[in-house]
Amino acid sequence: LMVSPNAERLRTERAIYSALLAITVGILAFTLPLEKISILQEKERVLLPTDAVPTNYKILLAPHLDTFKFDGQETIDLQVRTATSKILLHSTDIEVDAASVSVVSDNGASLKASSVTYPSKDTVLFQFDSEIPVGIAHLSLSFVGNLNELMCGFYRSKYTVDGVQKWMATTQFEATDARRAFPCYDEPARKATFEVSLRIDEALSALGNMPVQNEVKDAAFPGTKTISFAPSPIMSTYLVAFVVGEFDFVETTTKHGVLMRVYTPPGKSEQGKFSLDVGSRTLDYFTDYFGIAYPLPKMDMIAIADFSAGAMENWGLVTYRETALLIDAEKSGISSKQRVAYVVAHELA
Repeated sequence: LMVSPNAERLRTERAIYSALLAITVGILAFTLPLEKISILQEKERVLLPTDAVPTNYKILLAPHLDTFKFDGQETIDLQVRTATSKILLHSTDIEVDAASVSVVSDNGASLKASSVTYPSKDTVLFQFDSEIPVGIAHLSLSFVGNLNELMCGFYRSKYTVDGVQKWMATTQFEATDARRAFPCYDEPARKATFEVSLRIDEALSALGNMPVQNEVKDAAFPGTKTISFAPSPIMSTYLVAFVVGEFDFVETTTKHGVLMRVYTPPGKSEQGKFSLDVGSRTLDYFTDYFGIAYPLPKMDMIAIADFSAGAMENWGLVTYRETALLIDAEKSGISSKQRVAYVVAHELA
């Protein structure tokens, strides 16, 4: 039985808009059942002290895809609410260089950490001989971590190009795995802005939540380049994302002027066109429906070979399992298209 191009197009349109309708109804019906959170659940939450809160992270990471390690440096801008001689951060499977830890207060006073300890497998404690005064302070440190195989935190993912096995580095921070990439206040309520830079092999590409702000080469690190992304809006740590590897992409600009791209493994960009179409329509649909503009200058969606969930709604860089994003629109049936359209619409909503 032959199906006319117009009939097939109509079926595809119906798949897309039925997915959009389902997502819209879900948004309108959603309420957070805070009253159902039990006292026991609240007591079981491990929260950091509130004597200092983050306002900005400046992070430099250098992943090594040959050794599956990464080096990191960061400066966390803090608002110190109560004078304190110690700072406790979330940190998992990260080794902090004790000699690198220091705090500079807004008055110019500088303190070196007298000790660095690990009270639990998920925290690191910096002790200082004097109190950090109330006001603005800047905590700086260096560290080393692992590009793990757990599909959480900052991890490695394997893919194949023309029969050759290759590796990429990617992230999955929800719910509490940003601490595997950099020491931080890894709680949704501890929002801050993020300035992320990645020093990578010069033959690779890097993506982040925000557009690339600049790219430089440093003679001290031959064969590499450092890509810096624009500062992010205020957001939670679990929405931070970055990916390093080789990619192809297809792109479009929505009618509201948002640059949208779908990134794929090399040679698979054709399979990203359906999701690109769905994604651009979805952003425009929700902008028009709710009267609220998409707040970022770009939206990237990327297919990851090793991915534990279906997808993850990182701001500006949504990550997907390959089967949830890539599809051959010419050969796939309506149910397969509807499934991909639903996942894309859900993540962008």
